[in-house]
Amino acid sequence: MAAAAAAAAAVLARLAAAFLLLAAQVACEYGMVHVVSETGGPKGKDYCILYNPQWAHLPLDLSKASLLQVRDWTTSVLCSPADLPAKGFSNQIPLVARGNCTFYEKVRLAQGSGARGLLIVSKEALVPPGGNKTQYDEIGIPVALLSYKDMLDIFETFGRVVRAALYAPKEPMLDYNMVIIFIMAVGTVALGGYWAGSRDVRKRYMKHKRDDGPEKHEDEAVDVTPVMICVFVVMCCSMLVLLYHFYDQLVYVIIGIFCLASSTGLYSCLSPLLQRLPLCRCRVPDNSLPYFHKRPQVCMLLLALLCVAVSVVWGVFRNEDQWAWILQDALGIAFCLYTLKTIRLPTFKACTLLLLVLFIYDVFFVFITPFLTKSGSSIMVEVATGPSDSATHEKLPMVLKVPRLNASPLALCDRPFSLLGFGDILVPGLLVAYCHRFDIQVQSSRVYFVACTIAYGIGLLVTFMALALMQRGQPALLYLVPCTLVTSCALALWRRELGMFWTGSGFAKDLPQSPWAPASADGPQPQVDSDAAPSQQPPGQEAAPSPPPTEQPPESSVPEESGAGAPPQEPESPAGLAPGPAPGPSA
Repeated sequence: MAAAAAAAAAVLARLAAAFLLLAAQVACEYGMVHVVSETGGPKGKDYCILYNPQWAHLPLDLSKASLLQVRDWTTSVLCSPADLPAKGFSNQIPLVARGNCTFYEKVRLAQGSGARGLLIVSKEALVPPGGNKTQYDEIGIPVALLSYKDMLDIFETFGRVVRAALYAPKEPMLDYNMVIIFIMAVGTVALGGYWAGSRDVRKRYMKHKRDDGPEKHEDEAVDVTPVMICVFVVMCCSMLVLLYHFYDQLVYVIIGIFCLASSTGLYSCLSPLLQRLPLCRCRVPDNSLPYFHKRPQVCMLLLALLCVAVSVVWGVFRNEDQWAWILQDALGIAFCLYTLKTIRLPTFKACTLLLLVLFIYDVFFVFITPFLTKSGSSIMVEVATGPSDSATHEKLPMVLKVPRLNASPLALCDRPFSLLGFGDILVPGLLVAYCHRFDIQVQSSRVYFVACTIAYGIGLLVTFMALALMQRGQPALLYLVPCTLVTSCALALWRRELGMFWTGSGFAKDLPQSPWAPASADGPQPQVDSDAAPSQQPPGQEAAPSPPPTEQPPESSVPEESGAGAPPQEPESPAGLAPGPAPGPSA
């Protein structure tokens, strides 16, 4: 009985210790130390510190913080009274090195010698300066950790004689940069969905076009199948796990892929604009070089070089936090637009499968993986923000990033940028593109497209609210997928088009001629003889039988195209669409 009671007491003691440790970690906060030189010189500068408010609270405003002399005592770990200076630390903030003793032992010695605060310099990752409740009640001065790199920067910038003030301004719930991210994300989804839908239908109407215009050279769209979705998700999971374990080795592979894909996307977005300019129509002279034997336009070659140059400039200066994020966002938006134009979901069934599978993927790697990893960190957040112990200190470029506009400890210490992954744009964007194509086919005045885009914006706002309330990384698809899927499905149900919307059969039904089909896409129509009139009836209507002329042979009753020697043409389904599943646009 006594043994059981002792075992139970031991278990309770361990639980209590774990609770205290967890409480210390939760109470840990970021703060700032404002450093100025005593001899004048450069303007003051803020540095990040990690402190525990249970030792002593820091003022919220710099004007209310005391500016005290900093004493460089980093040659000592301050673990015993012998490590104290002869005259103590009267009204000073000593800088001491981390050692083998506890934080309580250090701060008790510093407080006993007259110090007004304690900064512990760490060459390793900053950890919470924890203790227990009795120790917290005994100590009345703040204790914080400062990185060794920041200490070197302080002495290099301000010299050895400096003053410092410790403070911790209140963290804003949301930063103003969220407005910029919201505009970029919603704008990319709306523009990409609109472009993908319009381009897809336009190419269907132009599939019999014989000129050599730019429409003929656009990339083919790729229809996504359920097998492709499964393979894609497995690849995403594998790559994420590999990045978590081999981040420093694979991050450069991802950077190289991003440079190649983003330059291609930028060219794809700018080339249609350049082709509409009435300049630079000259072509490369006749030659036998690969690709150049097609005699591409000189302006297109210059544009390709420009896109590659922009990508290379970002690759070289990607770690310049002052301006490199602008290039990364521009290249990222171009990549997303190119992907939305190229990848096509043929049915709402495929949209639902893709979004639900990635919904589970996102939630699992953000909320579930902390229970499976030794460090207790989320695999998704760890990979997206870059591991803290990474030797390369590189960041993955597959995100939109905007620097924080509010001056806060979080911006200075942990996350100077707000991030939104490309997947949170592309996955709902594919559904928006499908809605736009369906709108055009059923002539619904873009009601599906507008509703799905608005639902995406609402889902993104809900994501930002969850981020502000929970103060931790959020899986955006947790909020975006229900908003977009439920809105699209409810609208189709309300309009009594759910069957067509689910199977995509609206693309193959006999619909009236769409106003999106350009009336003069092929130029002026040549006049034909009255004998060829049966070939000019409106699409979707069968040709009325007419007796063959008596003066002509029987074979001449077959309608002829304007081109000489053209083969007989089979009747087309309405709006130039072949019956059955929607085919990809032809080149």
